[in-house]
Amino acid sequence: MRIFCNLLLLGVFLTVSQAQAQNAVLRGFVRDAADGQPLQSVNVVLTDDGDALFGAGADRDGLYAISGIPPGRYYLAASFIGYDTHRDTLDLAADDLITYNIELSVSEDLLDELVVETEREGAGVAGLTGGLQSITPRDIALIPSPDISGDLASYLAALPGVVASGDQGGQLFIRGGEPTQNQVLVDGMTVFQPFHLIGFYSAFPSSILNVTDVYAGGFGPRYGGRISSVIDISTRNGNKRRMAGEFSAAPFISAGLLEGPIVDGRVSALVSGRFSVIDQGAARILDRPLPYDFNDQFFKLHADLSDNSQASISGLRSFDRGIIGVLNESEADSTKNQVTWTSQAIGARYVLLPTRIPVQAELLLSMSTIENTFGLSDDPSRTSNSQEINLSTNVTHYNRTADISWGLHFRFSELDSHLGGSFQNVAQDTEYVSEAGGYVLLDLKGIEGLSFQPGVRFSSFPSKGRNFIEPRVRMTYNRGIHQVSLAGGIYHQEIVGLTDRRDAGDVFTAWTTSPFGEVPRAIHGLAGYQIRPTFWARFVIEGFVKTMDNLSIAEWSSFPRFTTRLQPADGNVLGLDGRVEVTAGPFYGFVNYGYAKVRYQAKQTEIQYWFGSSEYEFFPPHDRRHQLNAVGSLTLAKFILNVRWQYGSGLPFSQALGFDEFVLLSGPTDVFDEHGDTRVLYTYPYGGRLPSYHRLDVSLERSFEISGNTAVSVLASATNAYDRSNLFYIDLFTLEKLDQLPFIPAVGLKFEF
Repeated sequence: MRIFCNLLLLGVFLTVSQAQAQNAVLRGFVRDAADGQPLQSVNVVLTDDGDALFGAGADRDGLYAISGIPPGRYYLAASFIGYDTHRDTLDLAADDLITYNIELSVSEDLLDELVVETEREGAGVAGLTGGLQSITPRDIALIPSPDISGDLASYLAALPGVVASGDQGGQLFIRGGEPTQNQVLVDGMTVFQPFHLIGFYSAFPSSILNVTDVYAGGFGPRYGGRISSVIDISTRNGNKRRMAGEFSAAPFISAGLLEGPIVDGRVSALVSGRFSVIDQGAARILDRPLPYDFNDQFFKLHADLSDNSQASISGLRSFDRGIIGVLNESEADSTKNQVTWTSQAIGARYVLLPTRIPVQAELLLSMSTIENTFGLSDDPSRTSNSQEINLSTNVTHYNRTADISWGLHFRFSELDSHLGGSFQNVAQDTEYVSEAGGYVLLDLKGIEGLSFQPGVRFSSFPSKGRNFIEPRVRMTYNRGIHQVSLAGGIYHQEIVGLTDRRDAGDVFTAWTTSPFGEVPRAIHGLAGYQIRPTFWARFVIEGFVKTMDNLSIAEWSSFPRFTTRLQPADGNVLGLDGRVEVTAGPFYGFVNYGYAKVRYQAKQTEIQYWFGSSEYEFFPPHDRRHQLNAVGSLTLAKFILNVRWQYGSGLPFSQALGFDEFVLLSGPTDVFDEHGDTRVLYTYPYGGRLPSYHRLDVSLERSFEISGNTAVSVLASATNAYDRSNLFYIDLFTLEKLDQLPFIPAVGLKFEF
């Protein structure tokens, strides 16, 4: 590890030395001329009268940077499908540092055809590169759902390495990791438990999204604090040119969004809100109670402070309340299984391009909270409250052959849990955790087609007396129609989420430090290959392995009990993800296949009396071995037909071995008269498999233009179209079960102006 760090620092030194000999640097922001939105993936190219060629692509902020340009006259072209190409002639001198902002206008030539082509080109083309998949609102629009506006959760559940808890539960397991091992960021803010209890929805409607990067593994040193995955979300800026908005209604949720300029062309605001209407909609369609209530709100202020800087303030609130499990006849009995959480985050972001040095600087300040309860509203049996304050900075130095990125972070967390004895060996008190650290990352681009990114992250926890050094690396090599990618690294998670996975539907989470003192650690390794033999087809395959140490899991018990103890465990994941993507005229579709084998190893004295050894291996309840998602979208005569079929093999569960009679010996007891209570006895932990899961969803959408600036969209959908009975919840204490949602026909309306 020390050798890795020393080589990395040597690379930084050599790159900085080379950077001092740079010539001109050109950089700036690319925006849509109509509304001021940043445009990602715009190609900005410089050519001269000879063979010289320099170029860069715009990132999620619309920022591009071209370094190491020799003095001379150059012809600039900024191009993006569906937009008119921007052209200019620039005279660059030695040591010039020029900020050149660009606005692109939508092409008026063959506009309809270009819009369709843009949608097809933008949907799913990110493929799978080193565990990374990028998602845009156009991708989300491909997935049928009962809500006309679309939601990030629907698309995430279609990714090959993601196991979802289903229509209900709001849990995502990414490549064998637990939901609490996923880091979710929105505009740099941490968001705890961002997914709603109804699995179609998260706190992120597609109408507020810009780009979402999902790292299923092998993520770089900029990210830390989680050991499984990263979901990094960038939201849209409000329209800086004119007022706009949309309102929608559907059987599960009603939503509204407003955006517009505060200072024309410079400052904008965006406000969004959604509220569940299940009682008035879906519950009446199904003629059965759906005990869920949820809502989310979001706002963002964005300002272009100057040609070289911009700032934003974002805020998010998400609320969920629902009854997990089978409803009892008595409302009081049912509300004992009620789970409630409120997740909030607010943050500020500042981006600067200094006028004298070729760098980009970013400053982030945020605060995130989560309040989680289980049980009666006025007297919950379990509570967990957590708060995190984060200050971080990220700086990127641009160079023709390599970019150098580094950053610092300071984080303070307050964790307070009262578990009502659920985890008997976990201390119930308030904890304070402080963290300071940083990272260094090199992006070497000296060889054509090769991006090699070694990096290292440093973390120190003064309050716990712990320090970590985490080397990481990512590599991508493009040659013609072929691409090869590699990624790997070491990851630690000081703050963990405790959840009792003995019940398939338990979603209460308590955030705390590692119960056994040893910090959970994971090592990732992955390798991928993709090929695009023709313009209409792409094939991707990626293999991965994860090893995990110092996990905390519930002890196995031969009989049901409402409390448990935690025990340490290790885990490993071995898997393969594949994707086939086809674009043919008005049709776009893909098939994702995921294979994963998740295995835990644990030690427990009690189990020796049952199975002869205190060490045992088992497949945890999220070990879905095979899953398949097939998605197709067809556009004809202004109708858009979307279809999705999904399949998942059965999840593990603990089978019943038999029954006995339990007698509580609280005093002299005559066992001939006192027969006791019937008790279920369980066999080897998670030794059985539940039935497989499969479902077909279909939607048909048509938009009607009322005038040049207003439109109405109508969506007809069928969820679980052939009414498959898929198991959602099984109570290991009573063996009662609850199915996923049945066939749901729905109609949604959306008004846009």
